[in-house]
Amino acid sequence: MAFKGAIIPVTAFEQNCALLWDDETMEGVVVDPGGDVPRILSTIESQGIKVQRILLTHGHIDHAAGADELRAALKVPVEGPQLADKMLLDNLEKQASAYGFDGARNVTPDRWLEEGDTVRIGAADFAVLHCPGHAPGHVVFVNEDMRFAIVGDVLFQGSIGRTDFPYGDHEALISAIMTKLLPLGDDIQFICGHGPGSTFGKERVSNPFLQE
Repeated sequence: MAFKGAIIPVTAFEQNCALLWDDETMEGVVVDPGGDVPRILSTIESQGIKVQRILLTHGHIDHAAGADELRAALKVPVEGPQLADKMLLDNLEKQASAYGFDGARNVTPDRWLEEGDTVRIGAADFAVLHCPGHAPGHVVFVNEDMRFAIVGDVLFQGSIGRTDFPYGDHEALISAIMTKLLPLGDDIQFICGHGPGSTFGKERVSNPFLQE
């Protein structure tokens, strides 16, 4: 299977909305459409992607505020995150007014995800891992055969997700990274919610937050 992807930076937070697809069938998904929906739709059209579903790693405004609008435009389901992020998804419009966002909509997923579930991208199944700490319902998508993961705001190149929110939990975040992600193997490449991607191995040895 030939697997391809494109990163579409959206919102003032420069969030990495990801378009991922099977290059043989041209079937794919949109991950974390936080806003700038016309730009996302334009990229989908220019690449000729048949979008099957929208995936959300978590409920923060820069990742989820465009999901309902995109769902209406594409007529596809929204899947994820885990149910604990319902409070965030139910308050996207309220968050938007605080941050000066335009066009944000509250969204209820068509399918909440739990650890042990799988989601399909093209012809590939990705395992769902629940990795709380940055957001209580944050999920990560992993395909071990392709050695590839979509980690949202759990882990970054040289950093980790913020945990200074009222619902944040630094210990839970570190635990999820150390017990669920890193054991999958140093060679797994990942894309994250902001900035460049990396590998679990590079972060294991060089990320200062993982040296505790």
